[in-house]
Amino acid sequence: MAQDGDSLSGVAGRYASALYDLATENHAADDVAAALDRFKTLLDGSDDLKRMVKSPVFSAKEQLDALEPVLNKGQISGIAANFIRLVAAKRRLFVISDMIAAYRRLHDKAKGLVRADVTIAAALKPDHEAALRETLAGVTGGKTIDLKVTTDPSIIGGLIVKIGSRMVDASVRTKLNSIRTRMKEVG
Repeated sequence: MAQDGDSLSGVAGRYASALYDLATENHAADDVAAALDRFKTLLDGSDDLKRMVKSPVFSAKEQLDALEPVLNKGQISGIAANFIRLVAAKRRLFVISDMIAAYRRLHDKAKGLVRADVTIAAALKPDHEAALRETLAGVTGGKTIDLKVTTDPSIIGGLIVKIGSRMVDASVRTKLNSIRTRMKEVG
């Protein structure tokens, strides 16, 4: 059975682990990951769908009936669609986002992929992005880096890097705030 320490504890971890094992046995782990990503995109883009997923006032049958057009729209079928239906039938749909995230962690780990979120003040030049990717690969033991770069001028300069549960904030904004705090302590 697939395990990933504490990150797979609880209901979401158990469901994701079972799904990953089933998908792997059927040589469909990539297809299931893509289908779950499509469902997550649909979920994130619809307040009505979020409300239906999170609200306990909808019965399992009402949730299942409401899911069919969503699954059709997202072209979600096979193992992923059956999994989403099972989660709805078991009245666990409110945890589907966590299940998808846990599945993604299992899938990424199996592929040797690490997701890194980087926030910078201004757009990176291609050679700087390549150097950043190379540096992050070195930090993660040579794993493949899936780099998501976000631009936020409010950090003034530097960068903020998030890899899994680790975060390094080397932004100018944070350094200035730190200096400001130390100066208040002195004065």
